[in-house]
Amino acid sequence: MHASTRTPGAPAALGPPQQAGIPPFLLKTVITALIGGFTYALTNAVDQPEVWKLTVSVFVAGAAMIVQYMVDFERRLGAVEHSLTRHNTEMKELVAEGFAKINHATELFGLVEGSALRADGVTRLVRNATMVGSEGPEIMKAFAQAEVTRLGTLMANLHQKHADYDGEDHDWIVTLTQCASHTIDATSTSVDHDFWPTELGQRYLRAQRDAIHEHGVSIRRLFIVNTPQEIDEELLQLVEHQKGLGIEVRVLALSELPPTAGIDTTNDFIVFDHSLSYEVEPDLRGMNAKTTLDLRDDRVARRVKRFEELWKAGEEEPEPDE
Repeated sequence: MHASTRTPGAPAALGPPQQAGIPPFLLKTVITALIGGFTYALTNAVDQPEVWKLTVSVFVAGAAMIVQYMVDFERRLGAVEHSLTRHNTEMKELVAEGFAKINHATELFGLVEGSALRADGVTRLVRNATMVGSEGPEIMKAFAQAEVTRLGTLMANLHQKHADYDGEDHDWIVTLTQCASHTIDATSTSVDHDFWPTELGQRYLRAQRDAIHEHGVSIRRLFIVNTPQEIDEELLQLVEHQKGLGIEVRVLALSELPPTAGIDTTNDFIVFDHSLSYEVEPDLRGMNAKTTLDLRDDRVARRVKRFEELWKAGEEEPEPDE
């Protein structure tokens, strides 16, 4: 660990102790010499041979030297023990964190393998997301993060069987059409008047054509107008065009409905495979303000029932109002 990251109060890194700027060996030598000299001075106070005085002085000075080295050794040993203890703690934390990550990754992989989603698609998403996050400009990383967050939110909402999208959706409707395997029952109100000539409208129709001819999906569309006077040549041309794609089409004037059938809401909705309801809510200006995916059984059942009720009341061969 770098010295700059050492926590306060922790022992200094192993190495020669620095005291008052004096080298440790020189300091020990000075201390030893002082003790030896002091001992020699003391022995002069007794009447003993010179050899004895020198021997005692050297012995005491050597003992002092040994004690200094023992103290230094003990200090170093304590620092080593503390360092090993801290290292072991850090290693245990790293190992525990590593195993936790492995367990988390194993758990996620197990969930992916056990889910109804294709594992290769999920793993490809994760792999590509990590590659995007490691390179490129910041705007790209921020965009990728926003898309991953949006997708995660959508998955969580689908798990709750209800997902919302502010404004008009440009992806769900086509993707759901491509994923349908049995039936698509759709209404189309006056809000959709300008939708069909758009790029999204044409892409939606192409997806429906492919669903019919390539996957055998049965598609019904009910055009809903307020009064028979709104059934004009433009609407009839649209009806004939969609019939030519293989779509079953009828037209319904709400004013012709019996009172009991006319009291329910008539917002645009599409039921895919009798399992998912795609709904569009207009604002006060008649613009598509909100798109909703609803998988709740009771809500889907009401939409299926409502469509069948309106479908029976619709005309297969409408005539323009004179």
